Amino acid sequence: MIISASELMKKYPDFTGQDESILQEKLDGIENLIRKYTNNNFQNRNIRFTGDSLGNRIFGGHPFIRVGDTLQISESEVNDGLYVVKEVTENFVRLDKDLFEVPHNLLTKVVYPVDIKQGVINLVKYECEMRDKVGVKFERLSRHDVEYYDMTSANQVMGYPVSLLGFLKPYMKARF
Repeated sequence: MIISASELMKKYPDFTGQDESILQEKLDGIENLIRKYTNNNFQNRNIRFTGDSLGNRIFGGHPFIRVGDTLQISESEVNDGLYVVKEVTENFVRLDKDLFEVPHNLLTKVVYPVDIKQGVINLVKYECEMRDKVGVKFERLSRHDVEYYDMTSANQVMGYPVSLLGFLKPYMKARF
């Protein structure tokens, strides 16, 4: 995960009073959106291991895996996806969600740059404060005039203004 809802609420007073579970869903959605839009999975392939799964545990590990890290499971039959590390022991790594029991899971650590984290915070602020005003360009209260933007592909991407997604440009990867 790029940033947890509890960390966001703790560090940024703009988010106090928000429902933590709804905020976490928004953060998870934005993370998936960024990964798809950039075609970049932000994996550190130097920190990778394989292991069997049982319950919410992966048997095996890597010395550079810590609690709170994001791991991507791939090459499994059914467990592919993103998971957060909840516990690390000598024999296994406990994840935040239950897994199906399969003999082979390839786990790779996911590392997001700091500017991605700041960009996500800006996107969540937009989501919480401006989503209900989508398309409003100008609003005058006296005599109540409202002018709307044209919501075309030139000025919005994935429901967000283009100006908010500029931080993703350096991380775009070619699609083949």
